[in-house]
Amino acid sequence: MELLHASVRKAYEIAIDGTLKFINKDREKNLLKLVDISEKFMGNTFKKSTYEETRRMIQNPDEKWMQYLNRALDELNPHVIKMNALNLGFEAAFRGYKKTKEMEKIHQCNIPWIILMDPTSACNLHCTGCWAAEYGHKMNLTFEEMDSIITQGKELGIYFYMYTGGEPMVRKKDLIRLCEKHQDCAFHAFTNGTLIDDEMCKEMVRVGNMTLSISLEGFEEENDGRRGEGIYKKVLDTMDLLKQYGLLFGTSICYTSKNIDVVTSDKFLDMIIEKGCRFTWYFHYMPVGNEASVELMPTKEQREYMYHRVREIRAKEGGKQIFAMDFQNDGEFVGGCIAGGKRYCHINPNGDVEPCVFVHYSSANIKEKSLLECLKQPIFLAYREGQPFNQNHLRPCPMLENPQYLQKMVHETGAKSTDMQSPEDVEHLCGKCTVYAEEWKKTADDLWEKSCHGSCREEK
Repeated sequence: MELLHASVRKAYEIAIDGTLKFINKDREKNLLKLVDISEKFMGNTFKKSTYEETRRMIQNPDEKWMQYLNRALDELNPHVIKMNALNLGFEAAFRGYKKTKEMEKIHQCNIPWIILMDPTSACNLHCTGCWAAEYGHKMNLTFEEMDSIITQGKELGIYFYMYTGGEPMVRKKDLIRLCEKHQDCAFHAFTNGTLIDDEMCKEMVRVGNMTLSISLEGFEEENDGRRGEGIYKKVLDTMDLLKQYGLLFGTSICYTSKNIDVVTSDKFLDMIIEKGCRFTWYFHYMPVGNEASVELMPTKEQREYMYHRVREIRAKEGGKQIFAMDFQNDGEFVGGCIAGGKRYCHINPNGDVEPCVFVHYSSANIKEKSLLECLKQPIFLAYREGQPFNQNHLRPCPMLENPQYLQKMVHETGAKSTDMQSPEDVEHLCGKCTVYAEEWKKTADDLWEKSCHGSCREEK
């Protein structure tokens, strides 16, 4: 089987190389050929209509997403394009996803598509409302531990790994070593962007299989108000550097009651597009931590605005040439909550394997147990049994929109707080979400009825 896999990967790699070699001579013809080859290799991983729609897009140079693709092909380093097509496309989305589904049946537990881990708790910034700041600055996963997680993960079909922190770039040499050792995996780091230099860019081009999301909270006033004076300028300089090297990156934006209008404005989006961002992750502010501010949580009106605005940004007509994702409002596309190993899980720098980056409760540590044992811990099995936590996938989370569920799961499974600095009682955490959940319920139910009630995709 491994020999067959290697030969298929090599054939796909040759096809990508051929496409990129002649991409500027007859782009349409070569892209159509690549779609044909992808359909041959990946088959029913995607619906037939998806391949047909892709062909139609390629044949229409005025279509928004074709313009987006052409700009990426013109500006990104060819090696970076190839490695992401191979590792994120072929390995993770095709081969890996199929294997995780097979492993779920064998092991009767959730097997994630993505593992999110924190190389370190250390960070050179201390941003308001950052859940990671609660961990302190003294914990680390060793290179050997991260390598072992990835090696074990590949046995289960997991080929996509993300890093948070702390600030992952504190460990950038180790991250490059992992990219080198696992050339069949895709890696993605959420970073504040202040520690990236020419040398790191050269290394990322060389390995080809690491992409970045740079944290940004708005323009200078909003960003530096949360992250510190001078950070905004450093971030923009980093974006210029990444664009210069042809690297694939986007932004990670925590939207709050204070910055939501700015980070969704045309002016802001046009700026990050011009800087070279290909995508933007929008994350709803979560009141995690004993000192977290409830006032930063968006109102129900602001969240409804966000629901509509992200869809406007993505729209073919009148949208922006950037792919926008809303971690909270896009639940309809992934069947609700994806945590607890359904699509992803989180490993903190102490090794605690948690259901979600925002849910700091666990009873299994990767330094003491195998990855599979950690995925079978009681709170993960409770997630598996409870998902989806709401049939309205605009209310997906067992903490934010359905706080009674997280309290129940933590108590019934005996999961403990993993916060080493200031452990937060689950009642305290969920108590901050109760009023919000009730206020959002009617708005979310109305949106669900009007948009896609009962027809949203449950599985990838």
